Amino acid sequence: MGSRGNGGGGDRTATTSNGGAAVVDNGVDFANYFCTYAFLYHQKEMLSDRVRMDCYYNAIFKNKHHFLGKTVLDVGTGSGILAIWSAQAGARKVYAVEATKMYEHARELVKANNLEHVVDVIGGSMEDVTLPEKVDVIISEWMGYFLLRESMFDSVIYARDRWLKPTGVMYPSHARMWVAPVRSRLVDQKMNDYEGAMDDWFSFVNETKTYYGVDMSVLTKPFTEEQRKYYLQTSQWNNLHPEQVIGTAAIVKEIDCLTATVSDVLDVRANVSSSIVEENTRLCGFGGWFDVHFRGRDEDQTKHEIELSTAPSADYGTHWGQQVFLFYPPVRASKGDKLNVSFAMDRSKENHRLLEVEFGCEITQSSGGLPPPMKKKFYIE
Repeated sequence: MGSRGNGGGGDRTATTSNGGAAVVDNGVDFANYFCTYAFLYHQKEMLSDRVRMDCYYNAIFKNKHHFLGKTVLDVGTGSGILAIWSAQAGARKVYAVEATKMYEHARELVKANNLEHVVDVIGGSMEDVTLPEKVDVIISEWMGYFLLRESMFDSVIYARDRWLKPTGVMYPSHARMWVAPVRSRLVDQKMNDYEGAMDDWFSFVNETKTYYGVDMSVLTKPFTEEQRKYYLQTSQWNNLHPEQVIGTAAIVKEIDCLTATVSDVLDVRANVSSSIVEENTRLCGFGGWFDVHFRGRDEDQTKHEIELSTAPSADYGTHWGQQVFLFYPPVRASKGDKLNVSFAMDRSKENHRLLEVEFGCEITQSSGGLPPPMKKKFYIE
C-alpha cells in the first residue's frame, strides 16, 4: 500500500484535458517526494495503521463480488499489500504500479505469497505505464494529509480515464474534507516558540554589531516573515481529541472518484457555517480532516459500504491525524455563537504537492456581539 503518492507524479502529473496542472520536473519531484516512500520504515508506519488497514481489508473482502474473476489496477502499490489482497479476493489479474524502488520489495512479497501468476508488479510512474488491457477496478490509497496534500489523486484520475472500463469501480469511491472550530494548547506553544526565536534574533543582531561591527538589523523584516510562516502560519499535524472540537463540523469538499477531474481539486472553495457547542471556551482555530467511502457505483454498489475516517478519535487515530490551523490570538467563544467560515485551498506555486489554505471567520456571538472578523493564510507543508 503506497499511501500518499507512490504510483503517480512523473513529469506529467495531469493532462490538460483534466484541468491543465503545471508540468513538473520528474527528477526534482522524485528527489523531493517519491524517495520518501522507497524506504521500508515508512511503509511499515503506514502498514501499522490499523484503522487504515482494517478499512481497506474489509472493503475488499466484504465486497469480493467486485474482485472475483476481475482485473484490478493498484495505483501506487508500495509494499503490494492491496494487490495481494485483491488477488486473494479472487481477482483474475492485478496490475500493481509503483514509481519507486519499493516495487522490487513488492515483487518479492508477491512471490513469497505465491501470487506472481496473478499480480504483475510494474515499476514506473502511472503516467508512463502501458497496460495490456482495461481494468474492472482501480484501487489506491492516494490520500495525503488533509486529503489532497501530495496531489497523488491526479495520477488516480489519469489511470481512471485511461484504463478503467466504462462499467468499472473505484476503491475508494468517494471522499470528503471536513473543518471544525477547535481549542488547542498548541496556540500558546507556537506563539512562545515564535517569540523565543525573535528574542534570539535580536540578541544575535546586538552581539554581531557589538563584537564584529556589522549591523544585521536590515535583515530583521525578512527573518520575521520567515519565522512567522514557520511557527504561526504553517498548519500543525496533531491527533486531536474529540473534546478539543468545540463546534459543529462542516464539509468543505466532496469528491466522487469516478467523475472528479484534476480541475475539481486544483483549488477548493467553500463557505460554511458552524456553531460553538461549549460554554466559555477558546476558539484557537480550525481542525481539518477527511474521510473516504467504498460504495462502488450506482449500477454496481458494494454489498458492505466501508468508511475510513481520520476524524478526531478518543480511541484509534490514524497516521494522517488532523491538520490544525491556529489563529493568534485565540478569541473567547461561548455556546450558541455562530461562525460563518470561508475556506480556500490552492496548490503551492513552488511545489505542486504542497497546499496553501486561507480561512476567514466572522463570529456572531449569542450575546449579540460582533467581534472583528478573522482572516489568515496557512501552509500545509
